[in-house]
Amino acid sequence: MSRDTFEYAVLRVVPRVERGESLNAGVLVYCRQRDYLGSRVDLDVDRLRALDPTADAEAIGRALQAVVDICAAAPEAGAAGREALGARFRWLTAPRSTVVQAGPVHTGLTGDPDAEADRLLGLLVLPVQH
Repeated sequence: MSRDTFEYAVLRVVPRVERGESLNAGVLVYCRQRDYLGSRVDLDVDRLRALDPTADAEAIGRALQAVVDICAAAPEAGAAGREALGARFRWLTAPRSTVVQAGPVHTGLTGDPDAEADRLLGLLVLPVQH
């Protein structure tokens, strides 16, 4: 199977931007050669509460769902969801000072970007299994 270059970024939740503490809550994966833009999200509310007991988990969940909708070009995504895949990925990974932020963009090689999104979610977001 041929492998193509892909880019990815971790979605971080920063409940109190002034403190800079974050919780990994998702991944974005973009592969131009395969016409793929995907995301996976998983908000661990208990870990969120450990960082900030007053965090609005429902609002953060809606912000994460908006990212998923943009990646999937869902009608709820509005104009952002109608942009080209690369433009959507760049917009989603642009630096911002909001509660949901994308980390640095990294690259790799994959034969299956959708499976790569699952793998990265398990590796970078979900709790470590002992």
